[in-house]
Amino acid sequence: MDVVALHRFVTEAGRSWAGVTVVDAEEHGSRHALNVCRARPAVVVSGADPAELARGLAGWRRTLVVESATGLSTVDPADAVARPWTEPGAILCLAEQNFAPTPDGWALPDDDFAHRDGMIAVAEVRALVLARLAPRPGVLIWDVGAGPGAIGVECARLGAAVVAVERDPVQCVRIIANASAHGVDVRVVEAELSEAGELPRPDAVFVGGGGVDVVRRCVQAGAGRVVVATADLDRVVPARDALLAAGYEVEGSQLTAARLTGGTLLATNPVTVLWGRRKA
Repeated sequence: MDVVALHRFVTEAGRSWAGVTVVDAEEHGSRHALNVCRARPAVVVSGADPAELARGLAGWRRTLVVESATGLSTVDPADAVARPWTEPGAILCLAEQNFAPTPDGWALPDDDFAHRDGMIAVAEVRALVLARLAPRPGVLIWDVGAGPGAIGVECARLGAAVVAVERDPVQCVRIIANASAHGVDVRVVEAELSEAGELPRPDAVFVGGGGVDVVRRCVQAGAGRVVVATADLDRVVPARDALLAAGYEVEGSQLTAARLTGGTLLATNPVTVLWGRRKA
């Protein structure tokens, strides 16, 4: 990766080098580079095929500036897929809107998110879920039954690309608002998972809503990690069995937190978290 050449390319494309993320697809893999483009507002990619990169950006609002033998071309992903490229070089992937995550930790206070009472994964649950999902740059995470999207937004703040699947249109509006408030980009799919169409393959999946059928659909996606959170004890064993049947090693814990409020400890509702890791 020639950093000087990339710097010149970004300048010629009319962008400032400040705030641009650089990723080498040959070193880290094309999928890693694609997920960084899905998660960050301005990304320079070297060593990638423009059509392949553009194909993976379907559903994300992005513009590509592609360096090739004919000069610089600014195209949307749909055009980049169909266009032949002669000696392609660096690619600059730009979001329609600039955004920047706030770097103030994780498992944020519940009130940092717009939500209905009782319809959010509380901070104590989110802390464990995030630990098991392991969000980071270069990975893609599904947030299924996302509610107000607190899990997905927190994953995006830690650098992951996120697809939030939620059937309730009011909650979808909250996801968008929460993502904007925290300076991240979350792709929102307003549908049941069974009706969501073809989604990009995830590295990890969080299931926060729906029954065992949703868990079964999620494990079919082949993610390395699947995390399920439920307050309904009747769903714990079926969810565990679905993970085991799909070849995951399963562990779990029931969380009951008591929060210090005005000098008094007040208990939150218990939630069971299951996590499965795909066997090698």
